[in-house]
Formats: sequence, structure tokens, C-alpha cells
Amino acid sequence: MTNNDILRRIRYSFDFSDSAMMKTFAAADQKVTQEQVTSWLKKDDDPRYASLQDPMMASFLNGLINEKRGKREGAQPAPEQKLTNNIMLNKLKIALNLKAEDLLEYLELANFNLSKHELSAFFRKAGHKHYRECKDQVMRNFLQGLQIKLRGEVDATENNEEPEAE
Repeated sequence: MTNNDILRRIRYSFDFSDSAMMKTFAAADQKVTQEQVTSWLKKDDDPRYASLQDPMMASFLNGLINEKRGKREGAQPAPEQKLTNNIMLNKLKIALNLKAEDLLEYLELANFNLSKHELSAFFRKAGHKHYRECKDQVMRNFLQGLQIKLRGEVDATENNEEPEAE
């Protein structure tokens, strides 16, 4: 999954407007324009599409933490220069104040089963012998479960089905 995919899914799950997205970036002391936000949210084949780089995605997630949990005392953490799914999952876990059971519930909502031990491996340091890389499939299913939890639906297109003919 690209940073742009993750940003689009988070935006949809929380029903953020462009101004709310800009406010989230600003909560991490990162100023962005509406044009930047809309270009990051475009589909990959759109000529106005712009790739969301890791430091900007880290700023967004830091801003989400600050908005949901409040800013911590002292200097704000610098955005990571290189993001992994493990780091992003951890930042979302912090922002939403989720426990392992909550994460497992979200994954289950997306029909993805994972044990508590497998989940905890994602939050270990990279050099730890039980560390495990969080693959795109896990991230995608977590975001889908988050969407189901917050919006009560799987996909926007599923609600726009053609009515049955009588």
C-alpha cells in the first residue's frame, strides 16, 4: 500500500474534509495547502496526482495523535524519514488509544484473523528476534476494519448498488 492509499482510507474512515486534513497536518506543525491535500488524494492515474512522501505521512499521523490524544509536553517528535507499515500501525494505535484486543477486533471485522502473539510481533523493535514485518495485507484489513467500525460499511461503492427491478 502506498502512503496515498492509506491517507485516502483514513480520510474516508474519519470523514475528513480537506480543511480537516490541513488541520491535522497543522497539529504536527506542518503547513500544507489545499492543493497539496487534493493532489495526494487523487487516484494514481490522475495527471494531478502527487506521491505522498514518508516525512509528510509521518507528520499527518503525528498530527492525528496530537488531535486525538492531545499534544505532549515539550518538543514535538520529528517526523520519520522512512515509514514502514509497523510504524504507521503503531501511530494509528496510539492516536486511537487502541489496545491489542481492539486491533484484533478491527481485523476480525474485516474477516482477517490474527493471534495476539502475531499482533504483538508488529510492535517490537526491528532487531528483536520475535519482530515481524507488518505486510500490506494486515494494514489493508486493519484500515477496512476501522472503516467498518467508524462508518458501519465496507466500501462506498457497495452502498450505491442498483435497486432491484420489481
